[in-house]
Amino acid sequence: MATAPQVGGLADVVFDHAETDPYRVALGRKGEDGLWHDVPSAQFRDEVLAIAKGLLAHGVRFGDRVAIMSRTRYEWTLFDFALWTVGAQPVPIYPTASAEQVFWTLHDAGVSACMVEHEDHAMTIASVIDRLPQLKRLWQLDAGAEAELARAGVDIEDEVVHRHRRAVTPDSVATVIYTSGTTGRPKGCVITHANFMYETDTAITRWESVFHSKPGDEASTLLFLPLAHVFGRMIEVAAIRGRVKLGHQPVLSAHALMPDLVAFRPTFILAVPYIFEKVYSGARRKAEAAGKLGAFDKAVEVAVRYAEALEQRAFGTGPGPSASLRLQHQFFEKAVYGKVRDAMGGRVRHAMSGGSAMERQLGLFFAGAGVTIYEGYGLTESTAAATANPPERTRYGTVGQPLPGTTVHIADDGEVWLHGGQVFSGYLNDPKATDAVLHDGWLATGDIGALDDDGYLTITGRKKEIIVTSGGKSVSPIGLEERVRSHPLVAQCLVVGNDRPYIAALVTLDQEAVDHWLQMHNKPPLNAADLVRDPDLEMEVRRAVVAANTLVSQAESIRTFRILAHQFSEEHGLLTPSLKLKRKATEAAYRVEVDALYR
Repeated sequence: MATAPQVGGLADVVFDHAETDPYRVALGRKGEDGLWHDVPSAQFRDEVLAIAKGLLAHGVRFGDRVAIMSRTRYEWTLFDFALWTVGAQPVPIYPTASAEQVFWTLHDAGVSACMVEHEDHAMTIASVIDRLPQLKRLWQLDAGAEAELARAGVDIEDEVVHRHRRAVTPDSVATVIYTSGTTGRPKGCVITHANFMYETDTAITRWESVFHSKPGDEASTLLFLPLAHVFGRMIEVAAIRGRVKLGHQPVLSAHALMPDLVAFRPTFILAVPYIFEKVYSGARRKAEAAGKLGAFDKAVEVAVRYAEALEQRAFGTGPGPSASLRLQHQFFEKAVYGKVRDAMGGRVRHAMSGGSAMERQLGLFFAGAGVTIYEGYGLTESTAAATANPPERTRYGTVGQPLPGTTVHIADDGEVWLHGGQVFSGYLNDPKATDAVLHDGWLATGDIGALDDDGYLTITGRKKEIIVTSGGKSVSPIGLEERVRSHPLVAQCLVVGNDRPYIAALVTLDQEAVDHWLQMHNKPPLNAADLVRDPDLEMEVRRAVVAANTLVSQAESIRTFRILAHQFSEEHGLLTPSLKLKRKATEAAYRVEVDALYR
């Protein structure tokens, strides 16, 4: 367990590493030539120092809040550490945020300056600037902000910057992260330097061994999660503190991500289940197109049984894989499992998943294919992870055990409560909301869960998302939705039924998977309206629903469903930036379709 930090702030490690190991590669930066270039510790320190001087020259001072609105890219990490160097507080904003969301964040946080990625972001802020009298500065990355700030600070002495840096203490506010909010107006979570240091140092101490693909190699990770989200931010800080080479990829889509995984070749990745689902689905489609689907599905079955046998041995409930199973597993290693790993760059042997629940079978498949995924759980209010599966005893389908120094308590109503050094200090400007979730240092998460006899946590739902039918039956939708989504053709599933006589579902389709399915079944391309009425496709989705219903009682089962022509999207306000469904907004947007399910 990491000890609580006594002095200093997050930026100190940049200067310490440059002093002790100046030539170690700290980051990879993708150039305009499309190639990855190494950034040694000393170079990164110099760049952070130059930006910190520019910030001071432009009037940014200790305690000021400065917003960053951008996709995940190198400059975000550079500005984060420059702002922390002068004691300022970065306020992240999702690059897809609407003008009103941007206004609320900048207004509520009292932001005095803002860094945006490109002209569209600048125009978004310009549309609300007349209501933000406190906003004095605006820089644009794609218009040369990095060079502009470096030039502005050339006359600032190094010691001026270091005086600011030495004034930062663990209790100083590091950032205010606004919850993306599946309901209501976003709230600003106040996260201190101590919160981040405790969280990341604990994770590094406990999981450092899995950062590598093999003992002794250089640890590296490619960050593609949004840096506006606490999970992405935790990865950024942990990589810099843990001497893990860090790269950035700005587009969270399999199409854009896969080539960079192959080029960057990380040893360890952190992702949301969506990414692993895409890797699996892509491999399955390739096998089907090559006429090898039967062999692929057999390889999946062997991988799952192999991983289950290893899991049983780890927990003392089985002898491990039999000789026959080991032989079958070895047979599929080159033909299937190696190709799955190659899709993630070839060197990944371990990964961490968070943000939403991963289906147990998917985790078992990847483990059997040579990539162990450690599922974890946390919130913005807990500075990301509060629990995670330990390297030596992973229990698939759970979110693991509490991090060292963290305590998990299940309240009488099933709510998960957390206590530890990573728990935030409260919501900005909202003492009422703070008092509602913090109780003598304990964080009431709003999630429903259970602890097994070995202390592994399973999340079963959200208190506010429990569906109560008109017959009084309480149903947690998450498990049903996950199982339906596990079908290759399904992109999203929203279970409905609150105050209704039975449970039903809205289902959207994965267009890439559907195109492949049409080709494999010798069907012509169909427009969206005809596609959702195709009886063969409806039968495929029905199979997914029937499989999901095996998990629950008849009263909790999905009685009927509707296939929608288009996916739920963040652009239409139906998903959070971390891809979680906004249930109320989605039900409202599709009220006609929901009503039709009950006629």
